[in-house]
Amino acid sequence: MSVSIPEDKLPAELSAFAAVEAAYPAELARITDSLRRGLPVLVEAEKELTPYLYKCVRDRLKKETPPRQFLYLDGRPINDMPPPQPGMGLVATILYYLREAVRGAVADRILVLPHLDLLTTSVGGLTSEAREVIPLLYENPELCFMGFKDPSFPLPKVIENLFPRRESLLGVPRDRLGQLVTQRESRKLSADRTLKPYQLYKSVSGVNAVRMRRLLSTLTGEDYPVDTKPAYHQLRQATLVGQLTLPDVDLERDIGGYKKVKERLGKEILDVLAIKDTSDDEQAMKKIEGLIPRGMIFWGPPGTGKTLFAKAMATALGAAVTIVSGPELKSKWVGESEENLRQVFARARQAAPAIIVFDELDSFATARGTYQGSGVEHSMVNQLLTEMDGFRKDELVFVVGTTNFVESLDPALLRPGRFEFHLHVPFPTAEDRRAILGIYDQKLGLELSPRALDYAVKRTADQVEGQNTRFSGDHLQALCRALARARLRDKRVGPLEVEDVEKALSSWADRRKLTPREELVIATHEAGHAVVSLFCPTSPPIDRISILGDFAAGYVKHAEGEHNTVKTFKQLGDSICVLFGGREAELLFFEDLSWGIAGDLSNATDLARSLVEDYGMGSAEVGIRRVEVSPTDPVSQELQAAMERSVKDILETQRKRAVDILAANKPLVKSLRDLLVEKKVLDAETLAAWLPKPEKKDLVALER
Repeated sequence: MSVSIPEDKLPAELSAFAAVEAAYPAELARITDSLRRGLPVLVEAEKELTPYLYKCVRDRLKKETPPRQFLYLDGRPINDMPPPQPGMGLVATILYYLREAVRGAVADRILVLPHLDLLTTSVGGLTSEAREVIPLLYENPELCFMGFKDPSFPLPKVIENLFPRRESLLGVPRDRLGQLVTQRESRKLSADRTLKPYQLYKSVSGVNAVRMRRLLSTLTGEDYPVDTKPAYHQLRQATLVGQLTLPDVDLERDIGGYKKVKERLGKEILDVLAIKDTSDDEQAMKKIEGLIPRGMIFWGPPGTGKTLFAKAMATALGAAVTIVSGPELKSKWVGESEENLRQVFARARQAAPAIIVFDELDSFATARGTYQGSGVEHSMVNQLLTEMDGFRKDELVFVVGTTNFVESLDPALLRPGRFEFHLHVPFPTAEDRRAILGIYDQKLGLELSPRALDYAVKRTADQVEGQNTRFSGDHLQALCRALARARLRDKRVGPLEVEDVEKALSSWADRRKLTPREELVIATHEAGHAVVSLFCPTSPPIDRISILGDFAAGYVKHAEGEHNTVKTFKQLGDSICVLFGGREAELLFFEDLSWGIAGDLSNATDLARSLVEDYGMGSAEVGIRRVEVSPTDPVSQELQAAMERSVKDILETQRKRAVDILAANKPLVKSLRDLLVEKKVLDAETLAAWLPKPEKKDLVALER
């Protein structure tokens, strides 16, 4: 097929029957040849295509000598057969005529069964009426059947086995598309008097020939438009079935940040398809199509925008989207879950190009053999694999599975040819959060001041209050919506400030109520951490100190350091020293300890133990070695004792170091504590204006 066809080479007029002949010449020839030789044929096609296919085949065989006789069993009266009993339903009438036909003369007669799906249940089983007829169908070997199967319904094997020949007519072959558009219709789709079949195929790849003629004949608009997008959009809207929609999500305009994720999606998928769309070489296009992964896994924490990225990809491709929830597919009835999956793929093929998004794919596609339920998940995974393995090369249907637990998915799904493209969508970084907040600021008219935006970016680096999770894109959207509601409710004029952001984040938080004594202890503890951190050379700058009691009673949050990948011996020592700051500050001011030191002590011990056992940095007594400690292969008592002494020495050295720093800076600790009690939260800007700029000195060297 040429990538461009001159208008005068297109047909002037085209009937639906002529369109079917033009769209499926090879398939019709194979069907006719099989029936001529007395071989039953099963044709998979949509319902509206059935009568046209039947007529095309009938007309071909009637021209032969002697002409073949057809018996079309669709429930209407047949002249040479006695009528059924009055009041019989459609299925009963069809089965009545089928019995009569099987028992009557069969020489040179072809029985056409246009509604085989009426003999089956929704999950592919036989109806009670069909069970009576099946023996009759197998009784006479001279019978020749032409059956039609709707792609949306499965057929039981006992019926499929009647047909040694099978043909599938789904959509229109791309190389025949140029023969299905008339000159008048081409004028609505082109500005230069040429039809571009590849461009048209992107809008109608799943539409059969009869429906395509109907859609094309209703095209409106001017001839030879400068912008052809409205005409193609008409076609796309008309092809949507079921819950499929055309999203409008721009990768850059509507998704903030995530530069690396966008680059990978662009380079691996979108850019490759863009190259195909601009190519003039048909063979090159087919080669490119073979490189595009049809199955993709978008994985990452909840709320990070995995489905949004799938919609943005669909928008860039001009594809329809259907979002399917894994739990919604499951059914307690045998076979119905697989049927639900089959229907999803059938609808997507009819509206291709399309993207099927399986939200929470892990809800049914976990590794086989690990199920705790009824076992229906096993059948659903098999059905999903069957559908994906059945993709045609030029079929523009893509499958995106989103999951929070990619490691739990069935390995069979992840092999090349299925879900071979994996895209990680992590929690947003500071740069991402700034971009996301900027988008919502503009869309919702928040008018965040620069200082408020900076504060929101830093504040959302913490965990979400009351939840064991970091801020995701969904949390940022919720924050901005809360700000928009507050602005509307308070009739606010002018930019929003830091206080507004903090109020939106904390106004509904279920924070614990602290007594004045508890506040003083916690403030002293956190001030101790902060002051020790100031005098540890490798400790990163303090970004925030809080005693609000949100996700912890109090905390000191440090800015992201410059060296997060490589940790040195001195950095680990400084970390242990800072962890002791809270404990020693409590002793310094109260000569007593709270149970809030437990977490710090546990973390400090773990770090010291890692220095000794994992990194060979403990002491000369243990040596430069990595010690494998396991119940099955215990170390000697002497080595165990040496390691415990080394851990104790490291902890004691860093504890004394913290004691010395706090004793030398007790007024600073007290001032910071009192400020914390007053303000409850101190950000980096406030701290920078208030704290002195000490020369960081390693006051007590970490002995090796």
